[in-house]
Amino acid sequence: MNFPYQPVRRWSRKSIPEPAKNLDPSGLPPWLVSLMAQRGVSDRQTIDAFLSPRVEHLHRPTELEGISAAVQRVALAKQHGERIAIVGDYDVDGVTATALLAAVFRATGLEVEVILPNRLQEGYGFQLLHVERAAAAGCSLIVTADCGTTAVDAVRAAKGRNIDVVITDHHLAAEEPIPGAIEVNPKRQAGEHPFMDLAGAGVALNLAIAVAEHFERSVDVGTLLRVACLGTICDLVPLVGENRTIAAVGLQELAKTRSVGLRELMRSADVRSPVTSSDVGFRLGPRLNAAGRMSRPDEALELLMTRDRDRAVALAHQLDEWNRSRQAAETRVVEEAMEAIALRGSLAAILVAWSEAWHPGVVGIAAGRIARKANRPTVLFSVDGESATGSGRSIVDIHLHEFLSTWEERYERFGGHAQAIGIKVRAQDLESLRAAWEESADSLWDEESLTKTLSYELEIPVGEIDNEMVAQIRSLEPFGMGNPEPRIRVGPLRPRGRPRFFGKGHLALEAEGEDGSHIDLLGWGWEERARDLEGSFEVLGCLEIDRYTQKPVLRLVDARPWNLQRPSIEQEAAPARRMRDDG
Repeated sequence: MNFPYQPVRRWSRKSIPEPAKNLDPSGLPPWLVSLMAQRGVSDRQTIDAFLSPRVEHLHRPTELEGISAAVQRVALAKQHGERIAIVGDYDVDGVTATALLAAVFRATGLEVEVILPNRLQEGYGFQLLHVERAAAAGCSLIVTADCGTTAVDAVRAAKGRNIDVVITDHHLAAEEPIPGAIEVNPKRQAGEHPFMDLAGAGVALNLAIAVAEHFERSVDVGTLLRVACLGTICDLVPLVGENRTIAAVGLQELAKTRSVGLRELMRSADVRSPVTSSDVGFRLGPRLNAAGRMSRPDEALELLMTRDRDRAVALAHQLDEWNRSRQAAETRVVEEAMEAIALRGSLAAILVAWSEAWHPGVVGIAAGRIARKANRPTVLFSVDGESATGSGRSIVDIHLHEFLSTWEERYERFGGHAQAIGIKVRAQDLESLRAAWEESADSLWDEESLTKTLSYELEIPVGEIDNEMVAQIRSLEPFGMGNPEPRIRVGPLRPRGRPRFFGKGHLALEAEGEDGSHIDLLGWGWEERARDLEGSFEVLGCLEIDRYTQKPVLRLVDARPWNLQRPSIEQEAAPARRMRDDG
């Protein structure tokens, strides 16, 4: 069904930060320098680091608080012949963090037992049952991967069984560390660590490198980065600073990987070199995630670590099948949730819905789709008997974890960060919680904060768009949070002919600018908005090179009728162009 509510949209051009005026472009176009300034680049040295990330740009692992103590405890385990349990998470970040630690620990001669939770039966996080499993496997040390920061009961139970705990995590932490555990979490080091926004895989990467160095074991950091980049990109952490290095170098390593598992995963997902963050976020990541969403995450971990090609082929095929099932289940949840929300009448400031028929593994991604469409924080629950397991996704500038934490004493489980949360409550409390959340959200967030602002960074006449410009824009990859794909505004445009529809509601159209120059427009899921591309109009979009024509194409973000009172982009750009030419 078509969602009856469309958020008010406004377009806003981002301002050029003051540091951009002090940057030495050294032959780079001024517009490219301003894009980098908007991404935190402040001097010539950081320009080089931004455009050419290298392994050398990674911080020393020992700069993370707790790393040295964690390494010493791992070293003690090897000295005494202890067995180590690695307790991870079921999503891409948790699985890749687990893979990194398991690979390096085993390479140094440590005995490792891997424990990954079953999302459908256990839910998120380090729990008492994982302690029992570790004890049954004869482990006297547990190292968590992408979880554990708030697992007070599990740590206490482990200590009661004479099992030490090292926590590696990146989620929001309580004010006080858990007594008796060694914790490595950059969120604990507010203002003290050079980079606080590592993903779980990034934290695990640091510990893995530190352990290898302690045992004087030579490891190929590039090999580790190709795995760490998967978790970093898929967990939607800001792709700036150290995360940009992990993602950029890791993507380069992915393109030339010898791992049979990764090669088969890329083949099944039709990912080719060069590998982009979009490939990871929309092709590779969903397949790895599908194992934990629809079954168990163990197959995703095995795919990352196997050296058996036949097994890799089978695992990649299985993940692909699970991903298809995930897509079908997700579509059902989105459609039914939007219908339930629409039936309630006026749109609340926070959207909440639930059903016994929804698959618990997909409510989070379904919530994300609805949040983007309605521009409202959204929380969806899968109800199973007396319990309701949910996931929430937020929008820009609204801290969902902070908002929901007010009622934390009423939840059975709760965790996450600003933009995404996981939650478990009693099914009987859903109505009252929704009412409380809606009342509070309606009073806190006015229409202004819920108006969807589409920011853009460049205004470019059609005639100036060419392959070189697109290549310069793509030099800012990998794109993600903190380093968004640059949006440009183009107009006025007129259609040349009729749009061509293809696939599931997609659109292609050739358009013409005032100077007679042409540009190809591509709209994913834009069939229902084809009328917005009639007459004289302007668009926001992202530039890329078409794989088949090798020509620039503008991927549509939004469109609106051209305002005849507004000067064209060509006219606006002329004074600045004359100044450049005269200068």
